[in-house]
Amino acid sequence: MSTTPAKIVRFYNPGAPDVLTMEDIEVGPPKAGEVQIEHKAIGLNYIEVYWRTGVYPQPLPCCPGTEGAGIVRAVGEGVTDLKVGDRVAYGSGPVGSYSTVRNMPAHPLVKIPDSIDFETAAAMMLKGFTAQYLLRRVYKVQAGDTILFHAAAGGVGTIATQWAKSLGVRVIGTVSTREKAELAKANGCAEVIITSEENIVDRVKELTGGKGVPVVYDSVGKATFMDSLNCLKPRGMMVSFGNASGKVDPVPLQWLAERGSLVLTRPTVASFTVDKAEMLESAAEMFGVVASGAVKIQINQRFALADVVKAHTELEGRRTTGCTVLIP
Repeated sequence: MSTTPAKIVRFYNPGAPDVLTMEDIEVGPPKAGEVQIEHKAIGLNYIEVYWRTGVYPQPLPCCPGTEGAGIVRAVGEGVTDLKVGDRVAYGSGPVGSYSTVRNMPAHPLVKIPDSIDFETAAAMMLKGFTAQYLLRRVYKVQAGDTILFHAAAGGVGTIATQWAKSLGVRVIGTVSTREKAELAKANGCAEVIITSEENIVDRVKELTGGKGVPVVYDSVGKATFMDSLNCLKPRGMMVSFGNASGKVDPVPLQWLAERGSLVLTRPTVASFTVDKAEMLESAAEMFGVVASGAVKIQINQRFALADVVKAHTELEGRRTTGCTVLIP
């Protein structure tokens, strides 16, 4: 059977953004259980920096990316729920979305509603799935809750804070600059802490009358971990879901006891999308809040796939806000 010419971004050894290279390849027909997708947009996420730098080692050579949207161009044997021409998106892997065309398992794919374009779908899938499991599954927020959400102006943050506000939640967000503080306020944060100017713990205690918050969502990692623990009220939950500032050091369990029987969890999107029915339920809720207007997907940066080195440089330098997409 014929092959399809495509371009793919790979790295052969961990390192700085310039280890990423674009290559020409030929993609064969999809195998049983697979479909072939022509990407129209690709989501950029911080986890790809972890892979590229070796924080989360990947088999080499590696084509990064777990998020994309496009058109089904071929269907392998045994695939019955998708057909050629379907508009689809995915946000839970497998790794390899930095490409113009790819074959991948049909399992992670969901059909895109007509109301959502390819760029929006590519920008929202992984970050939207993450916001959904954080707010609706790991700790199910309730109207009247006050929560702390770090990196509130980032891709997950701008989605999660809008979503939380729509549920009647008071969000305290943290950001690194005054410019990002304005963005966070525009996206649902009732209060914003600028970490370069304010003490996180003192400010949270002031905003909560000394009580602390029932949950902290922390994707920053090493730099904010202890502050996050110290912002929790007794029996609160620490949700550590990223390491933008570096890996968190091992945590003595006694720390949780000393602060009032705290709960610590380290969730990943893969654990909440492995079941197809659960994944489709999450996607339906995610598409629903976007369609309702409660959550607006803000694509603040667009890069050509050929400019992926620049995209990674900006992302790793924390110079991006909202969502970023790569255009094949």
